[in-house]
Amino acid sequence: MDIQALSPEIIQDTGDGSIPADLIASTFSSTCIDLISAPLGSRILATSDEWFAPASNLLTPTPPIRRAGVYVLTGAWYDGWETRRHNAAPFDWVVVKLGVASGLVRGVEIDTAYFDGNHAESIAVQGCFEAGEGADEKVITDGFHGWTEVLGKRECGPSKRHGWNVTISIRPVTHVRLLMFPDGGIARFRLYGQALPVFPAHADVEVELSAAVMGGVAVACSDEHFGTRTNLLLPGRGEDMSDGWETKRSRETHHEDWVEVRLGARGAINRIVVDTAHFRGNFPQAVKVEAADSGAAGKEHLRYVQVLGLKALGPDREHEFGADVLKNITDKAYTHVKMTIVPDGGVKRFRVFGTVVKKT
Repeated sequence: MDIQALSPEIIQDTGDGSIPADLIASTFSSTCIDLISAPLGSRILATSDEWFAPASNLLTPTPPIRRAGVYVLTGAWYDGWETRRHNAAPFDWVVVKLGVASGLVRGVEIDTAYFDGNHAESIAVQGCFEAGEGADEKVITDGFHGWTEVLGKRECGPSKRHGWNVTISIRPVTHVRLLMFPDGGIARFRLYGQALPVFPAHADVEVELSAAVMGGVAVACSDEHFGTRTNLLLPGRGEDMSDGWETKRSRETHHEDWVEVRLGARGAINRIVVDTAHFRGNFPQAVKVEAADSGAAGKEHLRYVQVLGLKALGPDREHEFGADVLKNITDKAYTHVKMTIVPDGGVKRFRVFGTVVKKT
């Protein structure tokens, strides 16, 4: 399937906005999620070419790897997206559906790890908002003209991470198109931003307030040595210990690790689930949860109250805590929750369920 190509002259640079590689994570991790991470349900809808390596690799949440000396039918094995040489069109492209209903884009990361001599010379990113039945098919047709600029054309170097702030004002997007000039390889594509969920019309319908797809963000934690805090808010129960949150072993007495989550919406808490799936010899001994309401004062003035006292945890299972054990939840609404594990270990998912409460 071909998609109408824009000429390079149409794609305008909007200022560099580049971010040093070692600052990409700190720039976005406390306010954004990766809107196109594969575990969220993001999908590749179409691509101009993927002769040497499939575009689906772009959405892999883990860092790229190298298998030196490994060859497949098409040539050397690469953990990324790689197209044929000598592209006659101005660029190669790939269309991606976001893993959330829609999102506001705040940043872009392109990683060309291990692509050296065959890396993309430059990239650009476009977006569109298309919802409803047939939207996925519509955005990959030849006659679709709904693409607007998210990030202007940027140069890329070999085997390195590149990050840019998105500073132009754009509407929410449901799909993005990555343009690679003129051809070559890219290992990973990250799209940092805020999820814009569709909440139930009725206020009494329970939702997962903490879920990444509902706008939840793990804003901070004490440690994430073995597994990142963002994994806690993903859908499903994952595949193994690699897609959970795991801290390093503590060596001092009375140690605690913690993670702070900004809920996708201010809400009344009904129940909490702490899942230790796949953590069998390294699960925490116990957990407790606090909650806070930012109100109009802002996050810097959060005052946490306990909603779940210290409870024992077991290996490889979901632990659900309902209204019978929760406290300070009656006629209360919260914007943030803080889970503390004792003394350390791994948790697969942290889910806070409740109903949306609008500010009065």
